[in-house]
This record gives sequence, C-alpha cells and structure tokens, in this order.
Amino acid sequence: MEEWERWERRVQKAAHPVAYRLMRAVAARGPVVRVPRVGVVVSDARVAREVLLDTGAYTKTGPGAAAGLWTPVLGPRTLITLEGAEHAELRRRLGGLFTPGYVAAVCERVLRAPLADLERRLAAGAEVDLVRVVRDGAAGVIRELVGMPPGGAGFAEASAAVSAVRLWRTTLTGRQTDRARAALARLTEAAVAAYRAGDESTAAGRLRALGLDEAEARGAVGLFLLTGTETLVSFVPRLVALAHDTGRGPDGITDALVEEALRVTSPTPVMLRSAARAGRIGGVRVAAGERVVIATLLCARAYGPFAPERDAAETAGLRRLWFGAGPHFCLGMPLAMAEVRAVVGALRGFPELSIAGRRPARGVLVPSYARLPVRARAGGVPGDGERARKPDRRRR
Repeated sequence: MEEWERWERRVQKAAHPVAYRLMRAVAARGPVVRVPRVGVVVSDARVAREVLLDTGAYTKTGPGAAAGLWTPVLGPRTLITLEGAEHAELRRRLGGLFTPGYVAAVCERVLRAPLADLERRLAAGAEVDLVRVVRDGAAGVIRELVGMPPGGAGFAEASAAVSAVRLWRTTLTGRQTDRARAALARLTEAAVAAYRAGDESTAAGRLRALGLDEAEARGAVGLFLLTGTETLVSFVPRLVALAHDTGRGPDGITDALVEEALRVTSPTPVMLRSAARAGRIGGVRVAAGERVVIATLLCARAYGPFAPERDAAETAGLRRLWFGAGPHFCLGMPLAMAEVRAVVGALRGFPELSIAGRRPARGVLVPSYARLPVRARAGGVPGDGERARKPDRRRR
C-alpha cells in the first residue's frame, strides 16, 4: 500500500471506523446493495448520478434523507430541507452570494493578512499547524460573509453538532437537536442583527434584499455556518498531504492535482435520499420511503488510485459528483475553490515543505486531520507564493 493510501485510510477510519469498513464491504458485493438499518447503498457513479438527477423519485425530504436530520435545527426552508420548485426558487435567490468574482473578493480581503503571516512563519523555519490555519481562515471568511464580528462566537460547538450525524441515524436525538439549535442561535445572532438592519454588505442583509423572511435568512446563514468550514478543514490539509506523500511540494499542486485530490477525498463522502415511490435502482427493488445512500467516496475511488497525471477523460463520468448533481449541485463550490486557491498560493513559495507529524480527527462527520504541522526550509521568501494565487490555466 502506498503512503498516500495508508494515510487516507487512517483518516477515513478515524472518522467512521464502522461505516468505512461497512461501505467497502458493501461495494465489494456490487454497485447497488441493500443493507439492513442503513438503506440501499449505491457505489457506482453512473447509477448515483441517475438517482441524484431524478428528484421526483428520490428526494432529500423523505424518511431517512437529509431534511429529517436538519429541519429541526435549521427550519423547513433551507436548501438542504427543500425540494422541487421551492428549492429552485430559493437557490435562484441565493445564487448571487456565490458568484466567482464575489467570493474571490471576500477571500482576498479576509485571507490576505493571515496568509501573509503563514508565509512569514514558514520562511522563519517555524512549525505551523495547517489544520488550524485553514480552520481560522475558513471561519474568518464565513464571518465576513454572514456579518459576524471578528473574534465572535466560535464554531466548535456547531462542528460538534454536525459530527453527531452517523450513517445509520435518521434523526438527531432531542439533546443533539437542542445543542445544535443553541449553538446556531449564538452564532447567527449578529447575522440576524445585520438582516434587521438591512446591511447589504453581509449575506444576511443581502438575503433580506432578495426577499427572504427572517426565518429563511437565519436558516440559510445556519447552513453556511454548519458546512462552510468543515469541507475546507478536511480538504486543504489532505490535499497538501497527498502532494507530499507522492513526492510533490506545494509548487507542484496544479489544477489537475486539485481535481484528482477532490476525487480521492470526496468532500461529501455520502449523500442521502429517500425513495418517493417504489421502483428499482440498478436492478435492486426499492420501496417507497426507503433510504438511498449514495456512497460518493466509493463511486469516485472506483476510478483508481490517486494519479494526477492521468488523462482527464478517464474520470469524465464523475463530473464532480462529490459536489452533487442537478438542482442540488453544491452552491458554495466557488467559495470553497477560491479558499483552496488562496491557501495553496501562499504555500507554493515553499517547494520543500515537509510534514512534521499528523493526527487524523476522530468522530467527525467529514473525515479530516486533527493536526497537520508543516515546516519549510528556513530562508524561504515570503510572498513567493503570490504568483501561484492566480488560477493554473493549463489544460487538464
């Protein structure tokens, strides 16, 4: 087993020690398998895309799907708890918050100082925990986006609420729901104030201008807070580790390598749907109300090991399946990619970056490292990474 694969398995097992082994065993039995207490598990990319695109037959709002977990926390009118025309209308209203130009400007404004500090520390030969840097930066971007004051309430409690979700669980417990509601109430307090003031420099104020009522705006902001940091905290350190474990420094992280790392890590390793009516998926009979588990990680890993030099046509069938498909394709993808480019740009001036140790995170929803301390050869030049903050436009 190669070094990158050994560490990726450790990251997955630390997060979901039972579910990861279960999913691998299920995938070995076939592309679509019914698993007691879990649902019908899909591990084939083509079949998964068919399910995700057929929102009439497979919905996010039925028994065992995502809405059942998050409606008690976020309310009934968020992107993750709606389907059909209501979802399409809300997505249309929110679309302007995540245009590439807007999110790039937010990231540039918020991350300029912390990333300059990262470069200075690495150039001085200091050891820096990349997980902490990414978490603080992502939290800063979300604070700016939704109108929270700098240094306000932390995200740890909300992250703990997200981590309570498990594959076999169809709802959060009463205690978990109460804890998540309380955490989000504290985190969204400033955003609600911005909404009431109509401050259009914040997401909350812009949501008011777009016609959302206060409850809808609070739910939207809550969803941003729950999902806006965990994906980045998972992906960026794993991206740097994948490059390191395959003999590349940060200066070797091209757009093609980022895409291949997204495939191998799958930011959303599992997606949940509910069958709205009886039917068949890949020849397996599905009853109305039965849960359908899209094992995105297994769909993507079926295309082979981490290989950034592979022809992009080999994985064309995936089409970024880890971000979803159809009307539920991840609205926040431009923000995530802008943050990835910013951090990688800061690191590219240190081609001899080394990993000083690492520890996978245990009991989290999105598999990640708890710590990934890195060190560069002393004497690097801060700011060398600026050239790399521009997108790599080489053909992938």
